[in-house]
Amino acid sequence: MPREQLALRLYEAQRGALVAYAARMLGDVSRAEDIVQDAWLLFDRLPDKQTIHEPLAYLRRMVRNLSINALRHVALRQKLTDGDMEAAARTVADPAPSVETEVIARQRLARFMARLATLPERQQTAIRMHRLEGLKMREIAEHLGVSITLVHGLIAEGLVLCADPAEGQA
Repeated sequence: MPREQLALRLYEAQRGALVAYAARMLGDVSRAEDIVQDAWLLFDRLPDKQTIHEPLAYLRRMVRNLSINALRHVALRQKLTDGDMEAAARTVADPAPSVETEVIARQRLARFMARLATLPERQQTAIRMHRLEGLKMREIAEHLGVSITLVHGLIAEGLVLCADPAEGQA
């Protein structure tokens, strides 16, 4: 009988014992059945099952590891949902920038806008349309009545000229 069929027969014969083993760990027969099924699917996909000398022990270890992972997942979920939500909220990083970060960003923008104002009008327009309005180069080229290549050059050259020399220093 091929080794694949032997593995399947072993699984069918030991499925109940594996479910009972997982259920003792998890305290939930339904979840244990899912774990055993997952373990079998993983086991069945192994490319080199011929090198496994004790397939039942291997499968049992897979069930154990998946059960432990499931318990960790449940504990983490409970920790996040059952605890003090105020305390949990304080541990999450605030997505808003700090006042300092905001001030620095405003200063950089002001310096950028000052340098932008020194550029020729067409170049300023191209950069504003691309960077601030989010238009595509094709749209900018149509608006300015120039080629896409020229728009690309205007933007690239202008951004180099507007770059903050202080940002390049670390």
